[in-house]
Amino acid sequence: MEKLRKPFQGVLNIIRFNWDYYLGSIMTVSLVLFLSQYCPDNYVVYVYIISVLALCSIVISLLASLYVYDISDLYSFSWIDDSQSEYVIANINAGFDETSDLIQSKYKNSKMLCLDFYNPEKHTEASIKRARKAYPSSSSTNQISTTDTGLKDNTVDKIFITFAAHEIRDVAERTNFFKELKRILKPSGIIYLTEHLRDIPNFLVYNIGCLHFYSKASWLQIINDSQLNVIEENKITPFVSRFLINKNGNSF
Repeated sequence: MEKLRKPFQGVLNIIRFNWDYYLGSIMTVSLVLFLSQYCPDNYVVYVYIISVLALCSIVISLLASLYVYDISDLYSFSWIDDSQSEYVIANINAGFDETSDLIQSKYKNSKMLCLDFYNPEKHTEASIKRARKAYPSSSSTNQISTTDTGLKDNTVDKIFITFAAHEIRDVAERTNFFKELKRILKPSGIIYLTEHLRDIPNFLVYNIGCLHFYSKASWLQIINDSQLNVIEENKITPFVSRFLINKNGNSF
């Protein structure tokens, strides 16, 4: 984990952890352009158009990621206004922790629990493995499962889950995960769920890549099935939502 984010860290990490996708895309476009010389003349223009659109799609997705992860205030946590209080805070990740030090710097008087539910048998994406290799978990990180955090009932004031919960691809497991969060959350506690959504803005910049995300309706259903309530949704950027979730509030 790093205490301070470096310039362009977000977009460079995306390229670093998904280099095979970008290399494959560029090689495919290059091969198509090379083979276009053997196409009938009346089809060549269409090959060029498709190739340009493919490259533009890659550039747009990277520019959007630059905005989200490096230019916006996503990682500033400037919205935190009760940082002097003493809390028990759980920050949960899926094998790649970029936020624990940042959150701890805001809640200097609080106890921070870093929890990692990464399971190599379930979370098999190469990008996560590369991220874990580049950013090994700190010695203070506790390995957990999605159904057992190892914490006692009603003991955590605040739970942060940033771009991690969508890695739980099974609906039943994802529901049980939130039920476990409900168990450990204090009656007055808050869960902060930060995610991209499968919606029009994300489709426009990530095209089919947005299928890796879940829709707002899907999140609301999971949270409702877990007997939790969404009390507020904040749009950090047009592409990222933060849901504030508790045990007792009114759901959407």
